[in-house]
Formats: sequence, structure tokens, C-alpha cells
Amino acid sequence: MKQKAYSLLKILSILLLNFLALALITNAPAFHQPDAAMTLSKIGSRGAEVSAIQQALKDRGLFNEDVTGYYGNVTYEAVKKFQRQQGLQVDGIAGPQTLKALGITIGSRPAATEANINLLARIISAEARGEPYSGQVAVGAVVLNRVEHPSFPDSLSGVIYQPGAFTAITDGQFNEPIADSAYNAARDALNGVDPSGGAIYYYNPDKTSNQWIRSRPIIKRIGKHLFCS
Repeated sequence: MKQKAYSLLKILSILLLNFLALALITNAPAFHQPDAAMTLSKIGSRGAEVSAIQQALKDRGLFNEDVTGYYGNVTYEAVKKFQRQQGLQVDGIAGPQTLKALGITIGSRPAATEANINLLARIISAEARGEPYSGQVAVGAVVLNRVEHPSFPDSLSGVIYQPGAFTAITDGQFNEPIADSAYNAARDALNGVDPSGGAIYYYNPDKTSNQWIRSRPIIKRIGKHLFCS
């Protein structure tokens, strides 16, 4: 009798474990390798890359609308016309070959490696030492947003050392000791935190008379800095 009870208990335990495993598989979030095609600019896409595509097509007389950053039917047809001219596959999708033919290169967000954290922390500290923590993260985010923007260099070091981009490079602040908070701000920014709202510029309105930077659309203010697009 005891043997039968033990066997029954064992069977029930196995069934319960199988049920729990099935439940975990069913309810677990889906982790998969992203489809590369999903990252390409195509119908319905928005963003800086689309704006760059539209501007490049406009410069070639193939796109006669306003640059909106939205990949609609007009952009789609203009891309296909360009592809025909260049002897590329005519699919209306701005893939790597089409972008290269248009002369467009856009960097990808760098990983949060120790070297990248240290470099980004140095420019954050130099440019935003004394600013609120969210303002420090926002400055780091602006640097990273530039890496992903077609108007700027495609690497972290390229953006930071771009001639004339940051006054801290030329006035010596860049070589000062790094504030402890800047390291955490750099980590947050590299991990995708962006209090700037997608800004690619920032400035202190009390310290600049540059009319061009003052003409940029303001996204928000954090501490003494205005962040703009």
C-alpha cells in the first residue's frame, strides 16, 4: 500500500513539475535575436536617419517635399527612383547599400564598457560639473544622441573630440579630475537613460551670445542648461 502511495505521489510530482515548466514557457517574455530588417528605414519609419535620407534625396532633386523625418509614400518612391539610378535592388527600403550610395553614415550607441564610461564621464564632468544629476545624465545623452545622428561623427570619441564641439576640450576642463557622480551619469546614459528628451545640443543661456544656438528649438531646461534639437 505504501509503495502504491509513493508511486502515485511521484507521478503527481512529475505532472506538477511539467505543468509549472509549461506555464513558465508560456508566460515568459520573448527573447530573440532582432530581425536586422526591422532596423532599416522603410515605410512607417521615423527619426534622424529618415531626415538624412530625405535631405540627401532632396539634394539630388529626387525629393521635393519638406524634410519631416517620416518615411511615407513620397520618400518610398524617391528611394526607389534613386535605387534604379544607382543599379541597386529596387525595394524602396533604405538598407546599408542605399545609405552608402546616399553618403549617409550613422553610428550605433556604444556599449557601457569601462573605457566608454571613463571617456563619457570625463566630458560630463567637464561640461556639467555642479549641475543636477539628471542634468549630468542629459549631457551624456546628448553626446550619445550625436553618435546616432547623421550630422555628427559616428563614434563616441569622434563626437567628443570633434573640433569646436565642446568648450571643455579647449579650455582645459576636460583634463580636470572627474567628479564621482559623472561616472554614474555616464553609465546611465550608456544604458539608455535620456533626460534630455532626445536633444543633440545644449547651452547655458547666461553664458552664450551665439544666436545660432539660441535659435534651436528648446526641448527642456535642466539646471542651467537648455537642451534643444
